[in-house]
Amino acid sequence: MQHSQLAPLPTELPFRIVSKTIGQGAYACIKKASPLQDEKPVFAVKFIHKEYAQRHGKIGARQLQMEVTVHKHIGDHNNIISFFHTGEDATWRWIAMELAEGGDLFDKIEADEGVGEHIAHLYFTQLISAVSYMHSRGVGHRDIKPENILLSDDGNLKIADFGLATVFEYNGKMKMCTTLCGSPPYIAPEVIACSTRGQTKGTGYRADFADIWSCGVVLFVLLAGNTPWDSPTESSYEFSEYVEKNARTTDELWQRLPPTVLSLLRGMMKVDVASRFTMEDVRRHPWFTQPNKYMSTEGKLRDQVNLATSMFESLHIDFSQDPIAQSQRSRQRATSSAMEIDSSDGLAARLSSTQPEMPTDNLTVDWDAPLGNAFSSTQPIDHGIPTTQDYHLMADRLEDEPAMSQFSQNPSVPISRTQNAQKFRDIIPSRSLNRFYSTWALKLLVPFLSEALHRLGVPVPAHLLGSDTVGPIVIRVATKDQRRCLLQGNIIVECVSEGLFEAEFTKVKGDPLEWRRFFKKVAVLCKDAVYKPD
Repeated sequence: MQHSQLAPLPTELPFRIVSKTIGQGAYACIKKASPLQDEKPVFAVKFIHKEYAQRHGKIGARQLQMEVTVHKHIGDHNNIISFFHTGEDATWRWIAMELAEGGDLFDKIEADEGVGEHIAHLYFTQLISAVSYMHSRGVGHRDIKPENILLSDDGNLKIADFGLATVFEYNGKMKMCTTLCGSPPYIAPEVIACSTRGQTKGTGYRADFADIWSCGVVLFVLLAGNTPWDSPTESSYEFSEYVEKNARTTDELWQRLPPTVLSLLRGMMKVDVASRFTMEDVRRHPWFTQPNKYMSTEGKLRDQVNLATSMFESLHIDFSQDPIAQSQRSRQRATSSAMEIDSSDGLAARLSSTQPEMPTDNLTVDWDAPLGNAFSSTQPIDHGIPTTQDYHLMADRLEDEPAMSQFSQNPSVPISRTQNAQKFRDIIPSRSLNRFYSTWALKLLVPFLSEALHRLGVPVPAHLLGSDTVGPIVIRVATKDQRRCLLQGNIIVECVSEGLFEAEFTKVKGDPLEWRRFFKKVAVLCKDAVYKPD
């Protein structure tokens, strides 16, 4: 990308740009140019190629302007990604916003397990604070889901992506919505009921009450590590039972939740909108008002190290599991619902304001370079079998690699991260832990990895199977998760040290918890090739 193509950026701050092309446009991270200067903000800048967005994403200039206007209108809140500036020229539109340096919240939560009640309470409280503030400004988000819930570098929650946000109240006048939007597991049932493929039925829905439903589903996922259903429609067995039994479902996921949480969820997820909890009802609920050991009186994370340690040590891979059987059970329970909102037609192609993949810790990364380097290798690769001395050297190098903990029988924070740890990011790195290491040569590892993907129903290009290159090799993944939503990403396999290879799983689109689940299945199927600390 040539900088001469871009609309002018603010020049009052010194900065340098590193970018990653993402089809419709690009993201850039902007940092201060010199450590001798005063501390400057870090920006995430989204560049949108307007003609491409119009042709492939069905996103016109008016819609782009609406996203900017709504985001700017919301104003500042501790738990909302801040809007900084925007500009455009004939080709590009750019939006400068706060960079969520901590990455995805749900990338740090174990699939099918969730987090403890205190951690769930902390992040739910911050979510409600942010959404309540948006509603006080007359704005409904309409796409609240894990993919759009990020973290700052100190571990506090940040809501992102206002591409589907709308102003539902202005000058005291309420506007009903008719647009079908959102992600199936998180969407409110009235959104589906009043709008189908552009054909409006009824008077519409209230964006604020739809957000309350979605926040309830997010709380459920925080605690259970899974969504309660594929979509809130009759074609979903779980949802049908929820309606028939007046939210007293026999589903095991619901049975595990504490009674006070069930009371709150049933209020927030009332199918009858007229009796659904308001935000005031949520904030008055006994479970919501309970004290939290991790949260300050200002609603911010205060015990960063202990909370991060608890989250970090809950991430683990169980090699005794059968991922194929799990996938078969998921397919049996999955519906053939035609309403795949987030994975078909126009909404799948719309531009997202979700932020770029995070650089490793505090480094600024050249996004066009090979990703995921934990170590560097400048010498030709020897594909021979590693010696005992090589294994000891690898073990020493991997001892403090955070991603290795999840493969241990007793996951723990590497000692290098506990020493002098003061903040959330000192324990949990910003980069994803969805990666494993192997001493297998590429010509053995890539076919083995490809076979695992085939067993999960993910096709792999034939030319990769006989690869004898030094890498890196990129396997593009496009599949449906267990809730029938689109899941896209890349698996980058490359040499990171002599005789040691890394397989890094980077999500492009989809639920981060589902991507974590996908990574775990592949890792278990490849367990013979995975280097384990024990």
